[in-house]
Amino acid sequence: MRAMDSSAQTIVELSHVSFGYEPGVPALEDVTFRIERGRSGCIVGPNGGGKSTLMRLLLGLLTPQKGEIRVFGKTPIAARPLIGYMPQYHQLDAAFPVTVFEVVLMGRMRRGFFGRYGAADREAARNALREMGIPDLGPRRFSELSGGQRQRVLIARALACEPELLLLDEPTANIDPGAEEQFYSTLDVLRRRMTVLTVSHDLGFVNREIDLVICVNRRVTVHEAAAFSAETANEVYHHQVNLIKHDHACFCNCEHRRREPYAAGEEAGK
Repeated sequence: MRAMDSSAQTIVELSHVSFGYEPGVPALEDVTFRIERGRSGCIVGPNGGGKSTLMRLLLGLLTPQKGEIRVFGKTPIAARPLIGYMPQYHQLDAAFPVTVFEVVLMGRMRRGFFGRYGAADREAARNALREMGIPDLGPRRFSELSGGQRQRVLIARALACEPELLLLDEPTANIDPGAEEQFYSTLDVLRRRMTVLTVSHDLGFVNREIDLVICVNRRVTVHEAAAFSAETANEVYHHQVNLIKHDHACFCNCEHRRREPYAAGEEAGK
């Protein structure tokens, strides 16, 4: 195996990485790619293709059975202070009796943390809420919020650690179109100062202002977003997918409700 590139310009690098939950059944196989500073990407692929596994490997929650991963030139575990992570909010217990400010403070938990937040932690949490445009939500219960508000709170939690790499898992799932557009506007701002990797089923996402499309279906291929096409999507999903261009609001029956400029249809002919 070649030596890993620990250049400061390389944010994420995987070299011949394989992982499986069961012997002889790889979830990911021989994955090699890198992401350089200043570039952001969207991770796409079918259910069960390995998207969540890839995310967990980058977070150090799983260890590759073969190959090597470097994030900022370090192991994923060592790099965690530089990584912000937003899970799908429906994976959380929304009824848990915790305030918005307490949720955001959780982003300051770190190695050696003994349960006491300092003044710097609280100020970072307040800054994150302000950046997400929700400073007044701090005292409210997380369970009282709408889906769009919860998404913004969870992004604020990820930002509270002041990351250089932001990982977002299905950030537009279960939110209405208006909240979705707010989210995309926020994301466009965040990309200007950090690397953002987003897991999404919405193929229309790839025509937003991102650089790379990371296609995951056991194997991983990386494409420039500008060159991503319906033919490329077909190879990933193993069935016919339409990328329909829209110069106006999309009122078709496509599965993904993108407003601009592409919508991912279901199978051809639908």
